[in-house]
Amino acid sequence: MTNRTERPGYPALVLTMLLVVYTFNFLDRQILGILAKPIQASLHLSDAQFGAIGGTAFAILYSVLGVPLALLADRVGKTRVIAGSLVVWSGFTALCGTATGFWSLFLSRLGVGVGEAGGVAPSYALIADYFPVQRRARALAIYSMGIPIGLGSGVLLGAYIAALVDWQTAFITVGIAGIVVAPIFLLLVRDRPRPAVVADADAVPVLAVIPILARKPAYWLLSIGAGCSSMAGYGLALWVPKIIAVHYGWTANHDLIKVGQFMGSLLLIGGTTGIFLGGVFADRLGTVDRAWYARLPAIAWLITAPTFMLGLFTPYPMFAWFLLLIPNALNTLWLGPIVTAAQHLAPSRMRASASGSFLLVNNLLGLGLGPLLMGTLSDALKASYGADSLRYAAIIGVSLYLVAAVLALLAIKPLKRGWVEATD
Repeated sequence: MTNRTERPGYPALVLTMLLVVYTFNFLDRQILGILAKPIQASLHLSDAQFGAIGGTAFAILYSVLGVPLALLADRVGKTRVIAGSLVVWSGFTALCGTATGFWSLFLSRLGVGVGEAGGVAPSYALIADYFPVQRRARALAIYSMGIPIGLGSGVLLGAYIAALVDWQTAFITVGIAGIVVAPIFLLLVRDRPRPAVVADADAVPVLAVIPILARKPAYWLLSIGAGCSSMAGYGLALWVPKIIAVHYGWTANHDLIKVGQFMGSLLLIGGTTGIFLGGVFADRLGTVDRAWYARLPAIAWLITAPTFMLGLFTPYPMFAWFLLLIPNALNTLWLGPIVTAAQHLAPSRMRASASGSFLLVNNLLGLGLGPLLMGTLSDALKASYGADSLRYAAIIGVSLYLVAAVLALLAIKPLKRGWVEATD
């Protein structure tokens, strides 16, 4: 009888279920952004405090636990770690709806980060197990579409539920939904068995991935470059809904739906298009020249920075939407190419661990500093710019895309030198 994992359509099913789980990952993160105004008003939080809850609280354990949970996934099974993680982060998301102050919400978000730490790196590795290198960037890009789908869904669902009921109900609803999905995922998805010959050939200590990556300049340049992009991206994801609401006077409770529609459509249309095209172009160009795995994101980031700046300052909502569609399509285009490149800086046996190490740097910078930095800058600029301080703080944050582009271009030569061909 044919093993289920070897059936022709099974990789597509695995990818679909991973996409569903990743959608919940970002839905649970982004719902906080659309609810910024009612949460800050209800719990009396400053921009810096809310930035700490939106980024730092999540990143503290999310970043640190990513590596050990990736190591665990390599040992005990990727699907088990992913399903267990989904239950944990969804449960803590529901608990966010019971928060009564800064510390209770901070600790609940800390728990969300603990759960989500075990989701991404094992998923990257599972995709690498099921898809050959020629199609891997495209598969990773489809998986990464969970980011804009989750972000857009979080904005829309959060806005509608909060406007019709309250912000607490929004958290509880999406948290319970994630818990329901976990056993379905575990039932349908299986790890792909490794041939004994391949396993023996790659039988090196898993912890050895850290010194292997540390010796490669491409790892540091790509990780820090992606981290700079994530600092801007996560900061904008948390704060742009509030910036748009203040800038266009959409500040009443019923206007949450208007903000949700504006942001949700941007994220769903722009984000999914950009991420998918990034994977397609990386697969086509990267097989000819490995340099494109770094060059393609650099080009995207160079366009992202100025278009974001223009979009945040135009006085016309419809014109702003079309301008912001461009950077929302390009600012996450890097995911397929750079994650693929990161996995090829170490032996195949260490894919989950290599992904976890990359995510450690990326998330410590992006999640740990991005939302907090913009919130702190906003508080500092309030004396000069008043309610507009967040918009000016965001412009400072957007300049990090230019830093990311420079680092990606510098990574081209060392990436080609450090590339490890797949053994499976």
